[in-house]
Amino acid sequence: MTLAPVTTQTTQSSQLSASFEDRYNKRLYNKRRFINRLGLGFALSAIVFGLFWLIWILITLFIEGFQGLIEMPVFMADTPPPMGEGGLRNAIVGSVMLAFSGLAIGAPIGMMAGIYLAEFSHGSMLGKVTRFLNDILLSAPSIVIGLFIYALMVKGQSFSGWAGALALALIVIPIVVRTTENMLNLVPNTLREAAYALGTPKWKLVSTVTLKAAKAGLTTGVLLAFARITGETAPLLFTALNNQYFSTDMSQPMANLPNTIYQFAMSPYDNWHALAWAAALLITATVLFLNIAARVIGGKDHSR
Repeated sequence: MTLAPVTTQTTQSSQLSASFEDRYNKRLYNKRRFINRLGLGFALSAIVFGLFWLIWILITLFIEGFQGLIEMPVFMADTPPPMGEGGLRNAIVGSVMLAFSGLAIGAPIGMMAGIYLAEFSHGSMLGKVTRFLNDILLSAPSIVIGLFIYALMVKGQSFSGWAGALALALIVIPIVVRTTENMLNLVPNTLREAAYALGTPKWKLVSTVTLKAAKAGLTTGVLLAFARITGETAPLLFTALNNQYFSTDMSQPMANLPNTIYQFAMSPYDNWHALAWAAALLITATVLFLNIAARVIGGKDHSR
């Protein structure tokens, strides 16, 4: 009598096994496997295609740019006249001033807006409108931002470094807003509840708990925004323009690497071409370094 349940279970399992074999459709299985391999093949082909052009561009940029760095006094002289000897000192200094000024203007505003959206809006109408406008600004072409600042600060007046910095700040703001909101939303609510249980006021909770917990992500967002504006050309064409001479006066037109590349690459002069390649290599190296730094900081935060 004790063997009956075991025998019954064995019979049922064999029936299930047999029924699975009966239901097995080898043709359908082979078809799905072929489609899977076909999809993987297309994906790998796309990866190889993209990496081929990327590696080609980087190799060409490194060879041409490194040659320009060796042959020209890039860091010791200002941009030269046609067929003259010179470097990129004024453009490098101008780009650094414009980028850091834009970051100094845009990053605090974007961070404050992101903190409001993550910690204080709580589905309010102002929060929804702010988030919607930020999404529009995030997807707006940079040339449109440049035209807006041109109409606001340049038209009827003059090109200036401050106009260029403000245009770059408008590019920084939506990136920092989105990153700040997302990073703060990843902070566990248990930290907030523990701080509230200890009688912590809201402003101190945000400044000492949530911001501290998300500081690596916030730093990553700022670095990515800085990398984004480092190579922007279109906004500076309508705002800071360019300057052949060395100048640190932000109220006047300022030299910068993106516009120098645009101007020199379109010229028929070999020395300008060499400087354009060198400037492109400097911008690429800067953006690559900032992205690696952002990845490293973000990776450390994720490992914790």
